[in-house]
Amino acid sequence: MIAETAAEITEMALNRECSETDKAVEDMETDVSPQAEDPPLSPNQDTEPLTPRVVSDEEVLVESRETDSLHDTLMTAETEDVHDPCCSEGSVSYVLSLAKITDSNLSKAVYVRNLPWRILVMPRETQSEGIKSRTLGVYVQCSPESPESPSWSVNAKATIVLVNHSDPKKSYHRDVTHWFCARENDWGYSNLISWKDITDPAKGFSKDGNAVFEAHITADAPHGINWDSRKYTGYVGLKNQGATCYMNSLLQTLYCTNKLRKAVYHMPTENDDGTKSVPLALQRIFFELQYNDKAVGTKKLTKAFGWDTMDIFMQHDVQELSRVLLDNMDSKMKGTVVEGTIPRLFEGKTESYVRCTNVEYASTRAETFFDLQLNIKDKKNVIESFKDYVAVETLDGDNKYDAGQYGLQEAKKGVIFLSFPPVLHLQLMRFQYDSLTEANVKINDRYEFPETLELDQFLQKPESTPANYVLHAVLVHSGDNYGGHYVAYLNPKGDGKQWLKFDDDVVSTCSRKDAIESNFGGSDDTGGIRSCTNAYMLVYIRESCLSDVLQEVKQSDIPQSLVRRFERERQDDAQKRKERNEAHLYFSVEVYLEEDFQLHQGSDLLDFEEIKPRVFRVAKNCTMHNFYSLVSEGLGYPRNCIRIWPFEKRTNSTTRPCNLPDDSTKSMFVIAESKQPWRVYVETIPLGGDPEAFQTYDFSTTVLLFFKFYDVFRKVILYVGHSIESLNKKFEDLFPMLQEMAYLPANTPLRLFEEVKPSLVDEIRPEVTISQLDDVRDGDIICFQRADVSPDLPTVTDYFKDIYYRIDVTFYDKMVLGDQGIIITLNQKMTYKQMAQAVAHHLNTDPRLLQFFRPQLSHRHISDQPIRCGNEGVLREFIGLRHRLDGPPVLFYQRLTIPIDEFENKKWFRCVYVNLKLKEEKEFTVYVDKNGLVQDLLSEAAKEIALSENSTNKLRLLEVMTNRITDILPYDRPVSELFAQKMYRVEEVRSDEMDLAENEALIPVAHFQKAAHNVFGVPFLFKLTDGERLSKVRAKIQATLDIQDKEFDKWKFAIVQTIQPFQYLSEENDDPLHLAHFLINPSRGIHFPRLGMPWLGLDHINKNPKRTRYMLEKAIKIHN
Repeated sequence: MIAETAAEITEMALNRECSETDKAVEDMETDVSPQAEDPPLSPNQDTEPLTPRVVSDEEVLVESRETDSLHDTLMTAETEDVHDPCCSEGSVSYVLSLAKITDSNLSKAVYVRNLPWRILVMPRETQSEGIKSRTLGVYVQCSPESPESPSWSVNAKATIVLVNHSDPKKSYHRDVTHWFCARENDWGYSNLISWKDITDPAKGFSKDGNAVFEAHITADAPHGINWDSRKYTGYVGLKNQGATCYMNSLLQTLYCTNKLRKAVYHMPTENDDGTKSVPLALQRIFFELQYNDKAVGTKKLTKAFGWDTMDIFMQHDVQELSRVLLDNMDSKMKGTVVEGTIPRLFEGKTESYVRCTNVEYASTRAETFFDLQLNIKDKKNVIESFKDYVAVETLDGDNKYDAGQYGLQEAKKGVIFLSFPPVLHLQLMRFQYDSLTEANVKINDRYEFPETLELDQFLQKPESTPANYVLHAVLVHSGDNYGGHYVAYLNPKGDGKQWLKFDDDVVSTCSRKDAIESNFGGSDDTGGIRSCTNAYMLVYIRESCLSDVLQEVKQSDIPQSLVRRFERERQDDAQKRKERNEAHLYFSVEVYLEEDFQLHQGSDLLDFEEIKPRVFRVAKNCTMHNFYSLVSEGLGYPRNCIRIWPFEKRTNSTTRPCNLPDDSTKSMFVIAESKQPWRVYVETIPLGGDPEAFQTYDFSTTVLLFFKFYDVFRKVILYVGHSIESLNKKFEDLFPMLQEMAYLPANTPLRLFEEVKPSLVDEIRPEVTISQLDDVRDGDIICFQRADVSPDLPTVTDYFKDIYYRIDVTFYDKMVLGDQGIIITLNQKMTYKQMAQAVAHHLNTDPRLLQFFRPQLSHRHISDQPIRCGNEGVLREFIGLRHRLDGPPVLFYQRLTIPIDEFENKKWFRCVYVNLKLKEEKEFTVYVDKNGLVQDLLSEAAKEIALSENSTNKLRLLEVMTNRITDILPYDRPVSELFAQKMYRVEEVRSDEMDLAENEALIPVAHFQKAAHNVFGVPFLFKLTDGERLSKVRAKIQATLDIQDKEFDKWKFAIVQTIQPFQYLSEENDDPLHLAHFLINPSRGIHFPRLGMPWLGLDHINKNPKRTRYMLEKAIKIHN
């Protein structure tokens, strides 16, 4: 019997397309045993559910209550639901007249979790092999009257009962488990009972022509619908940013640790950066959890952590976050009034010991912990895990303990607890590595944890108070090794009376069973299916510390400075939201004053990127008069002491002020031509000045000019003022005004220039009139300089040419991952030598010790080909300015240890040194002459390596690919044949490998697990004598790798070939190994392995697999 949606069954009934046989119907009719479980079915999403007809009140009986079972007896009178509609459970009874049954029959609603739940009964007719049959389908329906969101959902369980009046024990019971949502708002059974059986009085399912249906519903709090967590529970949830449910669960747990919350409030954060301070972000989270009415966001906290988008959407381990966050908080509390809070709350102590049994010798070491990791595999409960934690290990036989002067001794090794903390965090090791599947797997076995925990038996000696604990929080994980969902169950008061479920943004009440027993794991209640929902972390509070740890946190406990700061933030956020909501009604106006032009050294009057403007938020329908009033008030000038000139972008790529037409019929947004933002220059009269001082402006006869003075001695250009002049005035008539502006002596001869555009400056003859300039307009800029200076000094034209070719170039160190780079202003016509000198000056190094690289054309953040030091080009060509349109110019550099001219005649190689114990010690780069040999490379490498004391002082170079040695490079091979992109391995030649006999050779050895392609670890060379027995080879390799017998006995040996399946060597037969197996023929001079040759494989478990619980997971880091 399959649970389905009513909508799906309706369509099937209407189309008379049924594949069930009468035999199946008969089987269904005689089935009266309880249904084990509701098998999941995906309903037809395209089917639209019918709108059921609501039957009359006389046919309905509804009751709502919180209970673990249905009514044992039925009420015969109609009752109204008077129970709390937000409760987690409720029951509904439906008396249906079979004589009046319609296509769709719907009961009255019972409210559970503030949602209406009904019983839906639908008759169904089917036909098979020409025989018609009729059955009844019964469903549980959840259909909110007016859901706020079409994406609402709620997880619920229900038991559907068809009451047997003759014998209640024969009543039909069916279970339903479903995520109800807008598209699947009903779930149940399409063939609960045949029409023949339900109408037969002898069967007992009808009485007086009526059938009674019951449903008991248990639901979680809904998502995507108005659920007032604060109203129903006194707490609010945390919003999930993507995959941050694990963090939300931990934060709620820490928040409900009241003493910790109070300490966090008292961390000094008055001078902290609001975007980078982790303590301030935690204070904000706790404050909002305490006083907000809606779910709290965590974006400011993760931003303070320094997390990026990948961190937000990558689910991490809650245990790892707990450790990292508590360590971070502890370090930030040092030196404050709350220093030591974390250890006082969470720190316990253990003692690790080794005690010899036959001599008086012992070694002990005390350690502290913030949490305990408990092994749960093959353990029934927490107490068994603690017993396993303190279990004593006997060291004997080959595993005896080295007791110094007493030599190897039998001993007992173990751990004992010295003290337990007030708040005990227990991490249940649900995820463990499985060697069979070669991956971490989740252990879903049943594991019980008590509501009260007594731990005195595990202490070395009793503490001042009993180590009795009360369960405070259960953090639960649903899912598997690759992901899932975290929720937290909390008992905030520690009294066991009220348990709450914190599921991201939703908080709801729940039963003790839901919080504890339901999270033991193992099989679920309905049919033995293994549940993937179980406890992952437990928080216990010591009984003697309950009142202290859970002390009330009042508003008076929060520093008023913090309250005021968060209130200002709240007001600012509210204002920003208001502005965002009203943004379509306003536009931004950027106002610039003459003072903003003073220090500008480039073309035009200013660089908009360098000057912070005064920004006005102006209504789009604002009039000219109101706009003037707004600006004058904002700047603090009288209305008649300002004049506004909008900036206009000209066709020659310049931006200059222009005339603002006085048109009272148009709005300012229309006048601004819908520009966003609109930039304007505001001309002002000094405060207290006479408004009549404004020069008269007439669009047809006058023009607004701006003036710059070029100081030829200092090689700087200075803005000196503006003036409105008649178009008929000669430029020589402006000389007295210009001399005064530039503080020059009267009658100083001047040269005038018009700044036409960045790349064009024209000299002006003094005798011409202003109107004789080409295309004279408001905002034109006139530059002038002294004429009584040496002609060898630069002119305005020279200055602007230099400005035009200036460019800011960002240089990145290509050897530093994530380098922020340095920005240097250079000239596009610089040579390589000039560029190198400029960069070296910033880096405080010798320019000859730098090498430069172009960026890739396709990706500007990746270095490409080097620029040779003898390049005769200029900077403009190096940066590819003609071809790049994707942002500011970029070059890369790397520091050298030898001059660039020498370096360019050398080839560089990245190497790693592996010592005689097969440990990678050091990575380094060597530079070898391009015409050099491998021997030269090794000579350079020897300068980077500290050889062992009894070294042979002879090195060799290996090529390693995918954890296998593929070549031993001959000393006489030219380095020009090697690839610089590869990482080469340098190692010492062992003394017994210095001189190989005719029947000896070096063979490659590598580790693998099961499959030949699954190689791992550090490969090595082994000296093999032709015909050497496997037992001897095994002994030598065991000694080389220093592996214990117990472990090494599990290793298998095989000769692995590239294209053929491998076979294991027989230990029983003690197979001989011949050099021919590895295609080595010493008589022909082939003593070393070559690419494609067979290799000796060591098959064993990889104990250090580079695998993670979650795909692409990286370690949690809090960067601030």
